[in-house]
Amino acid sequence: MARILMVFASVDGQTARIAERIGARLVEAGHPVMLLPADDASAHPGDCEAVIVGGAIRYGHFPRALQDWVRKHRSAIADRSNAFFCVCLSAGGPGAKPQIAKGYVDGFCARTGWHPRATASFAGALLYRKYNPFIRFMMRLIVGAAGGDTDTSRDYEYTDWQAVDRFAVQFAAQIPAVPSRG
Repeated sequence: MARILMVFASVDGQTARIAERIGARLVEAGHPVMLLPADDASAHPGDCEAVIVGGAIRYGHFPRALQDWVRKHRSAIADRSNAFFCVCLSAGGPGAKPQIAKGYVDGFCARTGWHPRATASFAGALLYRKYNPFIRFMMRLIVGAAGGDTDTSRDYEYTDWQAVDRFAVQFAAQIPAVPSRG
């Protein structure tokens, strides 16, 4: 059993949902998980044996708080079992461009100086009904240019939950055994 810290930055909530799902699978595998947003001051790798970091892409960028957190803790993260996941529309759904999703991950690694042991990209969600008018307009333009869904009267979820589960199971399997604390 290894204690796992999962730090994430979500824009519209889909990354948080994915982080929660990964956390649930890790708990099922017997690992305690602490799930915290990147801007939470208590998020520190300290007593954890493993770290997972996840972030959402909006307009080609990860939230600054996530990048700052990884830069600040990159040595501690690198000393532990670790992984990174990216949530973006390029990763799946109509008009998917996996190379673009991989480029986001590569860019994040270059900007933060951290090179995760495992990475994954998951398609997010298109939450038109949740967006303000400007964001709805911009997302419709971007998604429409990529050949995606543009009916703004409904939301679209593209996350492949089986892929999320596989990522969690694979991560749990590669964590070294830790003696129980008595």
